[in-house]
Amino acid sequence: MRAMVLDGPRPVGEGPLALRELPDPRPGRGEVLLRVLACGVCHTDLHVAEGELEPVRRPLVPGHQIVGIVEESGPDVEGVGPGQRVGVTWLGWACGSCGYCREGLENLCDRARFTGYHLAGGYAEMAVANADFVVRVPDSFPEQRAAPLLCAGIIGYRSLRLSGIRPGGRLGLFGFGASAHLAIQIARHRGCEVYVFTRGEGHRRLARELGAAWVGGAEDEPPEELDAAVTFAPAGWLVPAALGKLRKGGTLAINAIHMSPIPEMRYELIYGERAVRSVTNLTRRDAREFLEAAAEIPIRVDVETFALEEANGALRRLKAGEINGAAVLIP
Repeated sequence: MRAMVLDGPRPVGEGPLALRELPDPRPGRGEVLLRVLACGVCHTDLHVAEGELEPVRRPLVPGHQIVGIVEESGPDVEGVGPGQRVGVTWLGWACGSCGYCREGLENLCDRARFTGYHLAGGYAEMAVANADFVVRVPDSFPEQRAAPLLCAGIIGYRSLRLSGIRPGGRLGLFGFGASAHLAIQIARHRGCEVYVFTRGEGHRRLARELGAAWVGGAEDEPPEELDAAVTFAPAGWLVPAALGKLRKGGTLAINAIHMSPIPEMRYELIYGERAVRSVTNLTRRDAREFLEAAAEIPIRVDVETFALEEANGALRRLKAGEINGAAVLIP
């Protein structure tokens, strides 16, 4: 099979991924073999490629927003069979027996393994996944539009939940890439007023199209205080900027697996029982709930597609903020 392989992290401007011919993978016990139809390109892939998240296996096939057709099932697989279209998320496996897993917090499992990081991912023509961790993809979404739902969409959904935003509340979104352009639609469906803070004119235009009540930069003051906010850009300086726009008792959820240092800030920014919390990975419950909601609304997914061998170019454009919506590789 063809795959884009990371031998070691380098700046995306240097093309860290190489197109290779690899042996077709085989499904083991409890696994399914997928023919990859599409794979989303995520900021996490960028962090891995550039070494901000040090790759834990080398060489590595990145990619964790996979839509594929089951080609073959390994031993002891139930409920998933050849011919089915399924999705693979960042959470590739969790132990199921630790305290976190038993509490419904499998996203915090210390033994969890992540797709495109611990496990070979979807920047390839074929991929293997644990059958218990694949998800049903709504039939209403073609594969290129379904792929971003599997991380950008789910983690955005979890971020909204952890922010504590209520129906009809005033929500701030800082950064407006793949995840935020999906999260705004969930929030608008719930009657929230959404205030978007982003620099790019293309991103601002898309935010307005998707129902933002106000659009500006992080340095601008919105017309109302925010009840809750989510930061999507991996920039630590946004944390105090966002806190400064929250009402007392509001929560800021940080949607980032890696970010630059958070600068020293005045205590007054969190006084008044304002809260800051990180968003860590996702659970299968998050995936099921979000995908059901995405089909019901239905969510609009804006994508730009790239051929598999164009993965380096997609990552470069993602880093430069030149993708409106989400980038997706088509093998």
